[in-house]
Amino acid sequence: MNRIKTLTLAVVATALAASSLSAQAREFRLGLITPPQHLWSTEAEAFAETLAERSDGEHSVSVFPAQQLGNEAQMVQQLQTGALDMAFLTIAEISNRIPDFGALYAPYLVDDVDHAAALLRSDTAGELLELMPQGVGLVGMGYGMVGMRQVLSREPIESAEGLEGMRLRITPFEPIRDFYTATGAAPEPMPLLEVYDALANGQVDAIDMDFDSILILKFYEQAENLLISNHMMFPMVGVVSGRVWRELDESDRELIETTMSEHLENVLTGFQEMDAAQEEEIRQLDLNIVEADAEFFSEAIDEWEATWAEKAPMLEALREEAEQLRQ
Repeated sequence: MNRIKTLTLAVVATALAASSLSAQAREFRLGLITPPQHLWSTEAEAFAETLAERSDGEHSVSVFPAQQLGNEAQMVQQLQTGALDMAFLTIAEISNRIPDFGALYAPYLVDDVDHAAALLRSDTAGELLELMPQGVGLVGMGYGMVGMRQVLSREPIESAEGLEGMRLRITPFEPIRDFYTATGAAPEPMPLLEVYDALANGQVDAIDMDFDSILILKFYEQAENLLISNHMMFPMVGVVSGRVWRELDESDRELIETTMSEHLENVLTGFQEMDAAQEEEIRQLDLNIVEADAEFFSEAIDEWEATWAEKAPMLEALREEAEQLRQ
């Protein structure tokens, strides 16, 4: 079904390309926090190339990776004013403004990257995107992701109690903060590009991270203990400024939406394809590895659920969808 959707989007985008030539040419700017070699960044560049090609050079996109335009909170503000046109954002900053998005971070909502990708492709997850124009002034084009979350630490973590008192780097948003607070850790928000030095100088004891970033940014050089827990997925959303969207004609809207959707789908499939190889590469490193499951975090999960079941009413629908996808 997803392949059919992707092919349909491609056909629509190609058909729209000719009609878009008569629209006003635009020079768009797209911001994101990941370094240039990260899949989000490379697919943002690929999106720029595809959009330029399909508009016959009428539209261009300049991509600004690695927080060149500021952190995500700052980029959201720029998007709201129209100073920034587009972005690939973690759901973190959106969930700070629309709590229902926090449901996507429910501990053990999904089993692995394939399950996560299937849920993000679902109509139920799509309903969350419909909350964005009114809730945050952005238009959601679709989802991407990175791999599942793990815990890399300077000292071994043999049980949930081992997290107590640890200064643990997180992405700055409430659902993950609440989860680690429930474990007894001391979550510390920190930009991705500051993490390596923070581990090296002992500013943090552990980090919440995915296999891909652990490998790309070589965090394993500064922390030799890995808790493979797969406890949360970590979605991304491609967005366009609501102010910019209102200035576009219908053909340009459809061209941008279909083109960006294709490249967001590439992000999903890319992490699905990379995950097993990256886990194997991680396991070949000289790391102390401990496996964990939902039972490992049972008390923290109960506390998280007590808070977020009320905060994020969409949690129930997402859990039902996730369960159906398991069957």
